[in-house]
Amino acid sequence: MSRFANTSLESLRGDIYPLCKDQHGCRYLQKKLEERDPEQIHMIWLETSPHVIELMTDPFGNYLCQKLLEYCNDDERTALIENASRDLVRIALNQHGTRALQKMIEFISTPGQIQTIINALRHRVVELIQDLNGNHVIQKCLNKLTPLDAQFIFDAVGHHCVDVGTHRHGCCVLQRCIDHASGDQKAWLIRQISDNAFTLVQDPFGNYVVQYILDLNEPIFTEPLVAMFRGRVGQLSKQKFSSNVIEKCLRCAQDPSRDMLIEEMLQPVELERLLRDSFANYVIQTALDYASEDMKNRLVEAIRPHLPAIRTTPYGRRIQAKITGNENRSGSTSGQQTPSEQADPVQMPARHQRQSSLTSPSNGYSTNGYTNTNGFQSSGGLYTPPTTRGNNLNSGYSTPREQANGAPPSEYARPDQNGAGGSNWL
Repeated sequence: MSRFANTSLESLRGDIYPLCKDQHGCRYLQKKLEERDPEQIHMIWLETSPHVIELMTDPFGNYLCQKLLEYCNDDERTALIENASRDLVRIALNQHGTRALQKMIEFISTPGQIQTIINALRHRVVELIQDLNGNHVIQKCLNKLTPLDAQFIFDAVGHHCVDVGTHRHGCCVLQRCIDHASGDQKAWLIRQISDNAFTLVQDPFGNYVVQYILDLNEPIFTEPLVAMFRGRVGQLSKQKFSSNVIEKCLRCAQDPSRDMLIEEMLQPVELERLLRDSFANYVIQTALDYASEDMKNRLVEAIRPHLPAIRTTPYGRRIQAKITGNENRSGSTSGQQTPSEQADPVQMPARHQRQSSLTSPSNGYSTNGYTNTNGFQSSGGLYTPPTTRGNNLNSGYSTPREQANGAPPSEYARPDQNGAGGSNWL
């Protein structure tokens, strides 16, 4: 910076554009912008606005663009947006451009500016969501735009909810869409997801989207979703990812829907298979915790003939302990450990060493959003999620079982509620 000491901006007139791509020159120009002198801001804007696309994707120039978007007036900002709109998707996919574009979205203020951004992005929403950098741009739109202005995003994810929901970044963005949608938009979006729930629950990422809807704990949404699993409870209980969803259904469903799920487990041949399955036996355990008294009695009596065959297995001992505990106490809280379970914790399979319900998001996928602890790195890395999610975008829920058996990497967490980008990246 020493070469710019005591250098006036006027003396650099005509040479401002190349300085934007120089580390020290860029810092000098940012300091000049921070002085908030309208004449100096306009001088920098004049020489940079024709090159805004190149500068937004430049390792140094993108910082200058962010500062310029923050300090320029509405007319100057409108010109920058219009100049960039010709190549906005490529900017969004770039590791440097995504930062500058998020800053641009953060400072849009007029209906014309908003419409320019929407028109530039609306036909490539799914592609952007599935990109390491582009998904943060869509999330920034969700945070900044009104639900009505964000309709183009809801339309895209609703019509392509399987493609989006089964993607490592998409599953997080889809949950954020549910958060930001208004009443009718939310209902329509959840209906599209529910119609495809059977496919989503079997996916390593899609199951988190379904769990997220169940965690809303609104019967108007959860009951139609649970009904989609009718006739498939046994099949889904024996799969790694969908078994978590069936457990959550047992916790969240209304009594008639819960009875329907358990009724399917009571088929004699099916019940034996569920008891012996490495995933489904946990579904049986959850059913014992949450079933109504009458249904629990039926389930216990149906299990008894199978106990001698599974008594020596860890999960068999746990089921035996649950049944014994239920018989020895009355009015116990659903999901509590029985005395037998407390006395023999070593026999508890690693998968089920967890609370009676999935861990809920603290504020998202570090709530089900991405929590930005270190800012957006130059490598284009994702936000860091919490260690568990109650399902890293503020993004499904990892239970201890999933972690023990290969949960989605921590980067699958969702972004935080405020989106990415902005001054945190400077």
